[in-house]
Amino acid sequence: MSSTSRAARTALVAGTVIALAAGLAACGGQSLEDKGGKNNGGGKGEIVVGSAGFTESKVLAEIYSRILNDAGYSARVQTLANRELYEPALEKGQIDVVPEYASTLAEFLNAKKNGAKAKPVASSDVDKTVKALEKLAGPRGLKVLAAGEATDQNAFAVTKEFAARHKLKTLSDLGGSKQKIKLASGEECETRVFCKPGLEKTYGIDITGLDPKGVGTPQAKQAVKDGTDQLVLTTTTDATLDNFGLVLLQDDKKLQNADNVLPVVNAKSAGDKEIETALGKLTRVLTTEDLINLNRKVDAERLKPADVAQTYLESKGLLKK
Repeated sequence: MSSTSRAARTALVAGTVIALAAGLAACGGQSLEDKGGKNNGGGKGEIVVGSAGFTESKVLAEIYSRILNDAGYSARVQTLANRELYEPALEKGQIDVVPEYASTLAEFLNAKKNGAKAKPVASSDVDKTVKALEKLAGPRGLKVLAAGEATDQNAFAVTKEFAARHKLKTLSDLGGSKQKIKLASGEECETRVFCKPGLEKTYGIDITGLDPKGVGTPQAKQAVKDGTDQLVLTTTTDATLDNFGLVLLQDDKKLQNADNVLPVVNAKSAGDKEIETALGKLTRVLTTEDLINLNRKVDAERLKPADVAQTYLESKGLLKK
């Protein structure tokens, strides 16, 4: 995964709203028949696949687009900076489908409805989290498709040498080791339940301080590699851990929420069964390891997301044409 992916999902990006509105105005909540297809001789209709501004989202959007094209739709990718921009566009039908993450979107919609201090609805239970998401998404005209095995959620890593020396495989092992830990993370880690408070309460980890170098950034991982810090907050699909000699510790007590990948569509413009079936073929085969490899090909090997998407679909036999 791109080292800034988690930050990109949650950050507010200023100065792009006007350009976004202009770029999407033509789509304006149209149904498939209005957009093209049956009325305009364009196959089954036009589908706009939304992508956020980080590597994993870009690759998944390209994969969605190619699967839908293969199913007879005229699909294209529209990249928007973050969820604060693409989610309202999805509600309006200015885009039709996005690759999403169950817990992150559930809490985003929860905050929109109930405020920033609303009681959390997401958990480590993917089925309960998806049901909560469906309940929040439905009234907004959104349809949540089935979640798959692939997940991209917060994770913590140490150096391989540190793990071997202290016999660490899990976060429980780290807590039991009684080591004093300086954590490389974002500043918000101080108060987020999945971060410093959760590590201390759930795992008994002795965190002596935070090093605000960001979530999974090269600087944060380098600080752990150098021994300045002992633990780094990153994600389960970070494709560059090996470059820094790092290894993830298992979240054995399930502190993190279930952020399984799943498609979310505008129910009016893209809620038909054929789209659900087409995307479901991908969801059933996509794994977390696949996400890591896809991210690596873009971030480390510098391949284009579109080319990576095409190769992946061909390797899985998911394209008819």
